[in-house]
Amino acid sequence: MDYPKILNQDWLMAYAKLPSDTMTKVFAAGIAPLYTAYSGREPVSSPSMGLDQNQFATLLDHYFPGAREKLFETVADNQYSSAEVSMRSDEFEDLLQLLLEHRSNINNETEWLARAIATACLGNNHLWQDLGLPNRQALSDILEKNFTTLFEKNIGNMKWKKFFYKQLCERIGVHVCKAPSCGVCRDYAKCFGSEDAVGDSQAARVA
Repeated sequence: MDYPKILNQDWLMAYAKLPSDTMTKVFAAGIAPLYTAYSGREPVSSPSMGLDQNQFATLLDHYFPGAREKLFETVADNQYSSAEVSMRSDEFEDLLQLLLEHRSNINNETEWLARAIATACLGNNHLWQDLGLPNRQALSDILEKNFTTLFEKNIGNMKWKKFFYKQLCERIGVHVCKAPSCGVCRDYAKCFGSEDAVGDSQAARVA
């Protein structure tokens, strides 16, 4: 589906109330690719991180005042087919539920943040990159503050996207890795290696 190219992250950030605010950048990174053609991200369940229209309007008005009308016009002009809507929706919902169960405060912002992170997990780059953050540490800081118990479970400092999916697998008793421990696994670097490289999309699929 070809959304207007104008509706990219830079366009959305032009409406930002606080352009330098970290949460604003994260929400822009979560929303904008759902409207941008060839973003490399498949549809989740709606072009609004799964929020209903009223909730999404509240988010936009709070962080990007003035952007709502144009975004809603785009939704009206580009109807989703049932096949497109269902793409990876179960995966998104599982990730969202994991994050919501561990949020430190139950409020709109942490729900929006959980949805932005779950959406970004469907991207092709390192998670911190698809969230529009400057580095992995910025993502770790966000998770520690807003999803403290989940952050604390990552005692080995595993790559965050890999860690989230590992949590989902363990919930249903699926243990893909056959190594007796991480320390002796030949694929150790895929889970715990550096995330500094920018644009390494193939490697980042499991990062």
